[in-house]
Amino acid sequence: MEKIDKLDMAIISALQNDGALSQRELAERVGLSQNACWRRLQRLNSCGIIQGTRAQVNLVELGFDLTVFVMIRTSRHAKEWADEFRQHVERLPEVTGFYRIGGDWDYLIKVACRGMAGYDRFYQRLITGFELTAVTGFFSMEAIIDNRPPDLRLLDDTAA
Repeated sequence: MEKIDKLDMAIISALQNDGALSQRELAERVGLSQNACWRRLQRLNSCGIIQGTRAQVNLVELGFDLTVFVMIRTSRHAKEWADEFRQHVERLPEVTGFYRIGGDWDYLIKVACRGMAGYDRFYQRLITGFELTAVTGFFSMEAIIDNRPPDLRLLDDTAA
């Protein structure tokens, strides 16, 4: 694991909150010269701590007004089956998050759809060709916190 100091954490935090900052703005915000900030940024990218930047898109404004958390249980746990299922789910364009989880359920999928009809189309494609013991959807009525970056300064156990 890469050694991260308080300046690296400041860079990461600033970019989590605004990935469109120019290099100059970022350097000013964290109190470094542009060259020093650029070198740190290159190191954070090359070691995989920072993995690119992208725009946050308001899916509701594009008509994807239904978020569904899909819980899946299966009796199949062989690596080959899991790999095929993973590839299948990765190809479904409505999927915005996909997790293998512990407990009573095996997988959690976050889906963005155009209404209930859009979810039904997704569901039909999801179950086609795969033996699933149980599939249930939890429909979000309101996103209270969504895609919020964690405050890394508060998570840093060395800050206490």
